[in-house]
Amino acid sequence: MFGDMMGMMGKLKETQEKVAATKKRMDTVLIDEKSNDGLIEVTITANRELKKISIADSLLEDKEQLEDFLILTLNKAIANATAVNETELAAVAKEGMPNIPGMDSLFK
Repeated sequence: MFGDMMGMMGKLKETQEKVAATKKRMDTVLIDEKSNDGLIEVTITANRELKKISIADSLLEDKEQLEDFLILTLNKAIANATAVNETELAAVAKEGMPNIPGMDSLFK
């Protein structure tokens, strides 16, 4: 019994290390998003750190429109980054989980 427990603990530690490495790797995964008309472009990491914003000169004349476009585009980028992040971390976590009956349903 203790052998199984030690093996499980070792596997969990290994999984924690893989999750930490995956989180670090997500800093290098870049997601580009554009507004529907292409006037704003943003780049964000999978860890949701903003890296770049590009704004068309025509938007600089209309502050309200610029703010609206920024909000919409950033929210789309954040949603995409969150989806990538959660998918990657869930895959690593599921891979490292011990085979415990009933736990499969938590990762679907």
